[in-house]
Amino acid sequence: MRAVRLHEHGDTDVLQVEDIERPTPDEDELLLEVAAAGVNPVDTYFRDGSYEPVSLPFTPGVDVSGVVAEVGEGVEGFEEGERVFGTGIGNSGSQGAYAEYATIPTDRVVQLPDDADLTEAGAAGVATVTAWRALIDHADLDPAERCLIHGGSGGVGHAAVQIADAVSARVITTASEAYHDDLASLGAETVLDYGRDDLADAVLEESDGGVDAILDHRLDDYLQFDADVAATGCRVVGIGENSPDPGFTNDGAARSKDVSYQFMSMFNTPDLRVPLGGIAHLMASDALSIELARTYDLEEAGQAQKDVMTESVLGKVVIEP
Repeated sequence: MRAVRLHEHGDTDVLQVEDIERPTPDEDELLLEVAAAGVNPVDTYFRDGSYEPVSLPFTPGVDVSGVVAEVGEGVEGFEEGERVFGTGIGNSGSQGAYAEYATIPTDRVVQLPDDADLTEAGAAGVATVTAWRALIDHADLDPAERCLIHGGSGGVGHAAVQIADAVSARVITTASEAYHDDLASLGAETVLDYGRDDLADAVLEESDGGVDAILDHRLDDYLQFDADVAATGCRVVGIGENSPDPGFTNDGAARSKDVSYQFMSMFNTPDLRVPLGGIAHLMASDALSIELARTYDLEEAGQAQKDVMTESVLGKVVIEP
């Protein structure tokens, strides 16, 4: 089979397409004929060595969708020919999804309903599971609550807008003006330009005095902001930052409102099948779609990784082998 490989850590030029032996699934694994592999920032961290895989050479790619080509001897509940999608491969030394075939353990994959798009599902994993865990598991978002989602046009952000809307929350999100209409169509009640000088005042006005839950992807920029726009009892879920030293300038704003903070990583999900199953249901019922900004082939994997880190797009980029 053909697969993207790296033999050393470095820039995108270390990614090369090679002919390698097709893998054989272990007892608890499926072998998938890959339909699509989502491209995520975490893929670039494995490539450049920030997150080091156990061994090299290595095939990146955390997210995958495809058709079951072979079932491990100990696997129950899956059959050859089924459409599936999953996430959480390509880390801890396992081989990833930038390839024509990939293996995946059954504890991180679910069947895809017939009504769901296979290519969209390949880009769904990290983004949708992160959004689900943040809003459903950690924020415990309820109907009619006011939910602020920073960066609504991104992979996680645009999924979070739809998940919050699916539970009938009132969604406020921020994005460049070019994406305002798109995010409104995905379920946002209010879309605000993240660059406006009076953003905090605008959030407070649109939320009638404060929001009940916040999904924050840039804690170093918005940690204090979140406290300032929070309602009493607000739950803030942090999923990332550009600088590892976020801090308050006035933590009294948080203490005075009993604001709670939860920082999370998708890779700590106890059972990936739970959020994946919920995502599959939403996709099948047209409550959630993954916006595919661009698609690439295996030879363009390096460009795909560059673009996911530098380009502003709505939704996700994906590799189709």
